[in-house]
Amino acid sequence: MADREAGRIFTGRDVTSDLELTADVCVIGSGAGGSVVAARLAERGARVVILEEGGFHPPGSLPLSEAVVYPRLYQEHGQRATADLAITVLQGRMVGGSTAVNWTTSFRTPERVLAHWRSAYGLGALTPAALAPHFEAVEARLNVHEQPADEVNANNRVLYDGAERLGWERARTRRNVDGCQNLGYCGFGCPLGARLSADQSYVKDALARGARLYANARAVQLVRERRRFTEVVAEVLDPETDRPTGKWLRVRPKLVVLAGGAINTPALLLRSGIDLAGKVGTRTFLHPVAAMFGRHPGLVEGYYGAPQSVSSHHFADRGAGKVGFFLEAAPVHPMLAATALGGFGARHEELMAALPHASALIALSIDGFLPGEEGGTVSLRSDGRVRLDYPLRPEIWEALREGCKALARIHLAAGAEVVYSLHDEPVEIRGELDVAKLDRAPWEAGRVQLFTAHQMGGCRMSRDPENAVTTPELRLEAHENAFVVDGSVLPTSLGVNPQLTIFALAHWAADHVASAIRPG
Repeated sequence: MADREAGRIFTGRDVTSDLELTADVCVIGSGAGGSVVAARLAERGARVVILEEGGFHPPGSLPLSEAVVYPRLYQEHGQRATADLAITVLQGRMVGGSTAVNWTTSFRTPERVLAHWRSAYGLGALTPAALAPHFEAVEARLNVHEQPADEVNANNRVLYDGAERLGWERARTRRNVDGCQNLGYCGFGCPLGARLSADQSYVKDALARGARLYANARAVQLVRERRRFTEVVAEVLDPETDRPTGKWLRVRPKLVVLAGGAINTPALLLRSGIDLAGKVGTRTFLHPVAAMFGRHPGLVEGYYGAPQSVSSHHFADRGAGKVGFFLEAAPVHPMLAATALGGFGARHEELMAALPHASALIALSIDGFLPGEEGGTVSLRSDGRVRLDYPLRPEIWEALREGCKALARIHLAAGAEVVYSLHDEPVEIRGELDVAKLDRAPWEAGRVQLFTAHQMGGCRMSRDPENAVTTPELRLEAHENAFVVDGSVLPTSLGVNPQLTIFALAHWAADHVASAIRPG
């Protein structure tokens, strides 16, 4: 960004003494939710201050090295996980949030999900027709379009061709890019600025309209008087070491918008003594992910090309009592692959040596729809750090197992010589008869690598105040001047990648937020 957008972006290096700021709105978080609200409110003339815990990393400012980007651009330096270490949590932490490191996949909220929300949570305003203009607006701003057929890389082609040969539904996905060169390094922060993530779109819009953004500013407490927040307290972090500098930011706004994501927003509320009768942090959903690696005779080189350009939702609805799942591809960069692949010593070396021929496909379970399914819980450890618990129900394990069987069949149909699971002792599949080995594999925490790149819930919206953390208009329950506008408000998971839903939901919610700003 040129000259840090004319002096409106400040990093921890710029804050050399304690600062006290006033604003109409303090937006905590600069991802899909916070950026849109900040831009739309600034457009209306509101004085907006954005606080971002992560750093400011414009395109091309970091080397394309996994050893550098995971500590710099991801939560907890790339080491965030559930409390039992069963699920690795990939979540962005920089200006732009997770939108700056995700793989650009852009889906609208499925109509069946919206219908469930309307019936189960009283969210009658969230109809496809009501949300359509908001999706259209953000899709235009983010240049969302379907990946051209001739730009589908070999890794995604495995999913597309394998599903086609099996007669399963599959499609090319839509992506939020402009001038993409298919380098394959989306998860490292696009070096070209071709991904129209929040930092390259709505954050720029907000700054151009007068907003100020403070990076390396971790919000640690909300100060409350009765039903109103009077102050946001943030500690300043050193951009190089990520340690507190001893300096503090105090923002006194008329209105607070919490947009730190489905883990950090509940944690901030809990640190501020707000649990709303124990509801804050509950019903957290993760789309728990399992993967299968296939070794193919030809070169795949899954570290090049758009990371995700194909998906299959053939198994998204598996009927009553079953958890659905959807299928996508994942990039195969060396460090991420090395941590995911099981085996030790010579076995692991053999798997890594075949990396140029490896295809990685993933199955994402659709959690949050079964009766009594509560998902996970965000809480605080004794030292104030975030704790995420996610008990894996038998129905989730069944979906992950069946998802991996489907992935194995896709790999084989696309010509794989051998397919491996990500168990601590990988299950090896060379033909259809071997697929049954997955039924006998140990499907339990710690015995198979699981991931999440989609965090949802923890501040669920609902019409019923007894069950809601936020109202249907995204106002924080029992508070007059606070809204939550991020993935934490989703009452279930989505069954699709969440970024576009959050962008559009924020675009819709901005009108409600604007109407709550007191004049003067």
